[in-house]
Amino acid sequence: MAIRKRGNAWQIDYLDPTGKRVRESFKKKKDAVDELAKRVSLIAEKRYLDVKKDYTTTLEDILKKYEQNFGDQPSFDNWKKFCFTRFRENFGKDTRLENIRYVDVETYQKHLKRLPTKNGTVRTDAAVNREMSCLRHVFNKALEWEMIESSPFKRGKSLIVKENNERLRFLSEEEAGKLIAECPKHLRRIVTCALNTGMRKQEILSLTWPQVRNGFIYLRKTKTNEPREIPINDELERMFHEIKREQKPGTEMVFIFAKGEDKLKGEDPVRKRQGLVPVAEAITSIKSSFGAAVARAGIKDFKFHDLRHTFASQLVMRGANLKEVQELLGHKHINMTMRYAHLSQESKKKAVNLLNGFTASNASTKPTCHKSVTTSVVTPRKVNRGDRI
Repeated sequence: MAIRKRGNAWQIDYLDPTGKRVRESFKKKKDAVDELAKRVSLIAEKRYLDVKKDYTTTLEDILKKYEQNFGDQPSFDNWKKFCFTRFRENFGKDTRLENIRYVDVETYQKHLKRLPTKNGTVRTDAAVNREMSCLRHVFNKALEWEMIESSPFKRGKSLIVKENNERLRFLSEEEAGKLIAECPKHLRRIVTCALNTGMRKQEILSLTWPQVRNGFIYLRKTKTNEPREIPINDELERMFHEIKREQKPGTEMVFIFAKGEDKLKGEDPVRKRQGLVPVAEAITSIKSSFGAAVARAGIKDFKFHDLRHTFASQLVMRGANLKEVQELLGHKHINMTMRYAHLSQESKKKAVNLLNGFTASNASTKPTCHKSVTTSVVTPRKVNRGDRI
C-alpha cells in the first residue's frame, strides 16, 4: 500500500482482498491519507467487500433541503435561486447525485463561461467562480448530511479559476467634490455616508435610526453575516442631525427622499405606480440617479461600490493602518485589505523623511581632543526565552 504524488493530486495504491489493484486520486494529501487508513481498517475488519449503501438522493432533493436550511441567507434570493434554476436545467432535477461525475461539473463550468449574462455581456471569472462555489457547497452539504457517498469536486483539480482583481477605482478629493455637487439632496446624503463609512449600498439604504447611537453605526445584517460597528465622524454626525430635524417624528428609515423631492422620477417606478410606498417615505433604488450624477460629474468607469474603495483608499493614504481598515470594512481576512497596501507608500516616505539630518549632523561633529577613554565592560544578562531582542 502506498501514497504517491501524481501531478497536482495524491494517489493511493493498494490491493483489495480479492487481489485487485486499486488506484484512486485525491486533491489533498490529508484526504488520501485518511481514505487509505479507512480502507486498511475495513480490510482488517473484513468489512471491505460489504455492499455499499444505495444512495437515492436526487438533485431536487438536495436543492430543497439546502433551501430549507439556507433560504434565509441574503444571497439566496439575490442570486443562489437563479443558480439553482440553471442546475436543474443542466443536470436534470431527477438525476441522482451519485450519477453526477467530475467531468459533468467541469463541463458545466465551461458552459457557464460561454453563457452570456442577461444583459448579453460576457460572464466574468468572478461570476463563474461564485456559481461553481455554490454548486460545490451543495455537494459538500449533501456529503455532511449523508445524502451521498462522495462529492465529484473531490475527484479532480479545483474548478475555481484565478480572478483578475487588479481593478481598484477610487475617487480623488477633487472627483469626490464634483460627484457630490451633482447629486440631488437625498442622493448626496447617501454618497456622503458611503464615503465616510465604507458601507455597502444595501447596508446604507436599509439603515434605521435605532442603528445610529452613541457615536456609532451598528450593523447586524451584513454580507458576511458578521456584525460590525462603524464610528461616526464629525461630518457624518452633522448630516445625521440635519436629516433628523427634517424628518417627521417616528420616522424609522434614515435615508428617505428629502423635502421638496416628492415628485422625483426614476426611483422604484413600479412601487410608485402600484402605490405601495409613498415616494417621500423610502428609497429602495438609486441606480438611475447615481448613474446620472456620475455622468454629469464627468467621471468615467465608476460604480457605487467604488465609493467603498474610495473610503478605504483615502484612509490608507492619510495614514490609517491596514488592520484598522480591515475592521472598518468588515473583511474576514487581511488578504482582502492588502489590495490597498501599495497606497501607503507615500505616507511611509513621509515617515522616513522625519529622520532627515539625523545622521548628517552626527557625522559632521568632530572630536576636539583625544583623551584616553576608560571603557567599561558590561556583562550581558542571560536572555530568557520569552524576552524580546
